[in-house]
Parts: sequence; structure tokens; C-alpha cells
Amino acid sequence: MLVKICGIKTIDAAMTVQEAGADFIGFVFAPSNRRISPIDAANITRQLSPKIKKVGVFVNESVENMKHITKLVGLDYVQLHGDEPAHVATQLPYPIIKAFSIHTVDPKTIHHYPCDYLLIDSPGEKYRGGSGKVFNWKTIEELQIDKRKLILAGGLNEANVQQAIESVRPIGVDISSGVETDGVKDHQKIQSFLKRTKKEITQKG
Repeated sequence: MLVKICGIKTIDAAMTVQEAGADFIGFVFAPSNRRISPIDAANITRQLSPKIKKVGVFVNESVENMKHITKLVGLDYVQLHGDEPAHVATQLPYPIIKAFSIHTVDPKTIHHYPCDYLLIDSPGEKYRGGSGKVFNWKTIEELQIDKRKLILAGGLNEANVQQAIESVRPIGVDISSGVETDGVKDHQKIQSFLKRTKKEITQKG
């Protein structure tokens, strides 16, 4: 099970994510309470192992700027979390994670979008991206997504991730607010979530 911890803003949180065994670490470069500057993100990624994949989250950003930030920060993946059409993804010479809101996703679009992973999230509220609330996981089955590409997001936490994995059977899970306390990354919650997620999959496997 792949695990992505998103919305990282400090080196302390990043090191906790890395040491806890996450596969992906996400930096938000779009309007958000978790937004980080490319310079600050670059200062963090320089201290991380190449084993953990660095993901940049963008919303309707220009291709040129995404390329610039990706190179500056040393990103491994670009996550498109806005209304980016397929031709935007084809112009980016990097692995792509394309995020879709469960309430607005078009099945035709999702099956032909050029990306390495499809991230299904709950609808955003103030900002683009998820609301941190759980949606009805059964609706994912209607999309007939290749589970080998599916990353599940939206309201996940230590208490419900096992149920989510058993219900949806994604290749990975993505979490941000579920490992926070009062809007700040909580190191104990990060460690507990990774331990629970990796433990459950090991037992099931």
C-alpha cells in the first residue's frame, strides 16, 4: 500500500513523514492553508532521502511555472489538482498524479487522462482540493477505475483507513488534515497512521 502525506510545511514534519515510512511527501504550491513557497520546499527536499518521492500539488498553474518549480524543488511527481485538460499533462516531462473530485469526475475523462495515478478526493470547500471529509466510497466502483492507478483521499485517518482500504482496494492512500491537530501536522498522528496502514496491509498480504 502506497501512502502519501500531503501539505508538508516544515522540515520536522518532513523528517517524521520520511522516518515513519511514507512513500510520497506532498508540497502544496496552490492557494491553501498548507501552501509553501518553492524556496522553502527546496530547503526541505534537499534534506530528504531519494527513496521518498516528492510531489508538487498545483491548481491550474501554467506549464512553464510547473516546470520551473519542479526543477527548483527537485520534485519526482506533479499532482494536477485543478481543471487541467489532458494536453497540460502531456506537456509535462514528469510522472503525473491527476486528482478528481468524486462529485464532478467524468468517467470518460478519467479513463483517458494521461497520468500515472488517479487521485479521487472529496469535494473542496474554500480551496481546491479535498474538504477533509469522507465521501461514499461505493461511488468509486461506478467509475470502474483501474485499482492499480487509484489513490484514495478524503477524510482518511487512523480510525477509518483500514475500512477504506478493504472497501475500495486502492493502490495508495493520501492524507493531510487527518494527521493534523489544530491545522498543524501532528507527528504522533503521522506515525500512527503510517504504522496502522502498513501494518494492516502486511497482515492482509
